Amino acid sequence: MQQLTGVFITIEGPDGSGKSTQVRLLAAHLQQQGLPVVVTREPGGTELAEKIRGLLLEISNEAVTPVTEALLYAASRAQHVEHLIKPALARGAVVVSDRFVDSSIAYQGFGRGLGAELVWRINEPALSGILPHLTIVLDIDPGAGLERLAQRSQESRIGLDRLEREALDFHRRVREGFLQVARQFPQRVTVLDAAAPVEEVHRQIVALVSRVLAQKV
Repeated sequence: MQQLTGVFITIEGPDGSGKSTQVRLLAAHLQQQGLPVVVTREPGGTELAEKIRGLLLEISNEAVTPVTEALLYAASRAQHVEHLIKPALARGAVVVSDRFVDSSIAYQGFGRGLGAELVWRINEPALSGILPHLTIVLDIDPGAGLERLAQRSQESRIGLDRLEREALDFHRRVREGFLQVARQFPQRVTVLDAAAPVEEVHRQIVALVSRVLAQKV
């Protein structure tokens, strides 16, 4: 069996919580410390997984069923784990991912109503036994998150994707899904207030990650 010596960190949260910003800041901090860092995202991370991402997030005239959505996310994740995450961990890198399996639990399990148990079963073969050493959930009120998304879309002139366009009630269920995951896995998952200043959230993330890295030495 391949020995995985690296550290796997995931940043999670509802849309508009500032995940991507915090991923970039964390990666820059770790690189400044001289650590080998691999930054990735879900869905995506590999050539095939990015193609699946396009199918999942693009606006389509054909409605995507919840089960189809869950299976596509799992298929993308299987490629991601096998061809990017496992090799990076095997060579001792710190892998920082913008979303992972907890997003499927929140979005498809709670948001779509499939239930956490079914989504875990769908994803089990895709995970290949790998879970993050640390998951940070950036928590935000769904209404505030959607306001952030609208402002970002207006400034960048990039439209919202298929999931970002969902109704407020959907995003509320997603948030509850993340909080439920945090309650179920308190040793792995930490919730931070995403409404705090960006610099403060970054400081808290660095402190959490530093403790995990110290335990791996």
